Amino acid sequence: MGSVGEKKPHAVCMPFPAQGHINAMLKLANLLHHKGFHITFVHTEFNYKRVANAAAAGSSVIGSVDGFRYEAIPDGLPITSDLNSSQDLRSLCASIRDGSLYGPFRDLLERLHEPSSGVPPVTCIVSDSFTSFTAGVAEEFEIPDVFFCSMCACGFMGFYHYKELVERGIVPLKSEDDLVNGYLDSTVIDWMPGMPNMRLRDLPSFIRTTDPDEVIFNFALNEAQASHRATAIIVNSFDDLEGPVLDEMSSTYGSVYPIGPLNLLFSQAFGTVPESARSSLWKEDSACLDWLEGRQANSVIYVNFGSLATMTGLTTDRVCVGSG
Repeated sequence: MGSVGEKKPHAVCMPFPAQGHINAMLKLANLLHHKGFHITFVHTEFNYKRVANAAAAGSSVIGSVDGFRYEAIPDGLPITSDLNSSQDLRSLCASIRDGSLYGPFRDLLERLHEPSSGVPPVTCIVSDSFTSFTAGVAEEFEIPDVFFCSMCACGFMGFYHYKELVERGIVPLKSEDDLVNGYLDSTVIDWMPGMPNMRLRDLPSFIRTTDPDEVIFNFALNEAQASHRATAIIVNSFDDLEGPVLDEMSSTYGSVYPIGPLNLLFSQAFGTVPESARSSLWKEDSACLDWLEGRQANSVIYVNFGSLATMTGLTTDRVCVGSG
């Protein structure tokens, strides 16, 4: 390896293995690559196969480009051959919680550190704020671990305050009736610094459970608390939008850097989307474009339900469905 390559900083990027988190992390990884970083982007083996399966024939989406390469690690879930289905979110959270990714991720870091790896030494980890298991690996290798919060600061601090909601006896809900009897609207949360005039219904919706052992609720609670282990936290937000809550986030976690909106930075740097930033887990379905051609101008409303929602055939007869 030449001396120029050896001097490059090398960031290993570990997103939470779901579509929206992957999309945001890929944008950040490409921006770092644009600024001179060597990037190793880590998929789970299942998602690696899904991205390759979804890519157009002959595309290099999952292949390596100069200084930007992909790696895959197992996620601990049963192997499935259906690459057109999402993994169960509860099972995925439970697998991460139980440490299934820790060992494979550590093994990857060890391999990348070997002189024979052909890449610059790893200088930092950039991990999703919901993959805090990377912090232990970073400590072992004595490198920084910067957490990336792909959501707004308000949403993330909502997760952080899950712990106090439990301590105050506000959640879990006492009864499923609380979902419809006005409890979510009438319960005012006025003690969260930087987040005034909040109601229980305004907080991330995993609080809407009666089960104290609900997997996703507890996973989100613990991951938000574990973010104290981060060297720093990058947030996909900006001061003019969320100044007070970003100030509170800084006082809670220490070094917090709002760099958003990420889409604007990405557009300024690239204009068009480079192949290394294309990451759909789903094959593109262009059939809706024919349907749109037959509609009058300004007669269609686009609603994105995310990548985990499914629609019935009756609904999709009337709606052009997008996911992201």
